[in-house]
Amino acid sequence: MPILYLASQSPRRRQLLDQIGVAHELLLPGEDEDAEALEAVRAGESPDDYVQRVTLAKLKAALERRGRRGLPAGAVLCADTTVALGADILGKPANADEALATLRRLSGQTHRVLTAVALGHTDAQGAEQISAALSVSTVRFEAVPEDRLAAYVASGEPMGKAGSYAIQSQAAAWISHISGSYSGIMGLPLHETARLLKVAGWVL
Repeated sequence: MPILYLASQSPRRRQLLDQIGVAHELLLPGEDEDAEALEAVRAGESPDDYVQRVTLAKLKAALERRGRRGLPAGAVLCADTTVALGADILGKPANADEALATLRRLSGQTHRVLTAVALGHTDAQGAEQISAALSVSTVRFEAVPEDRLAAYVASGEPMGKAGSYAIQSQAAAWISHISGSYSGIMGLPLHETARLLKVAGWVL
């Protein structure tokens, strides 16, 4: 199989690639790169447009990184996940207070989880190709008591998570219904990812 570089610090994405038997190497930003700046929301941007734009921006940065580092040729995979409550983008919390405020908003509500995935690879003619896909799921939270929300925030689990929660954490006890892709909610929709990889030469 070709080399696959995963441009993500998420251990969940590594776990999901391992689950479908896809070997990969990490291609992470260096200290000279401002990776967080790529995730800044633009005024008036919809959640769907936002997550796809950010994913393609991450892929472009990763492809340039691969070239600067003189790494062997290989495909580069990027993904980004956001949580949307209506038209509002609920990104990663900056602190515990913000995480608690986000979870209060999600309590008793249905929200969307959007994960975009993008792959850059070289085709048989030597041309760089970029393909992308978007997974959209809905998640219903039951009404959660304030003390349970506070305890979850105190555990530190919300930090670094879009929407201030992870579906594979204790927050799963509050989820009454999901529709869509469980792996997409985790951060890497495996069906869509496998389709992109097959086009690039993987046998899955």
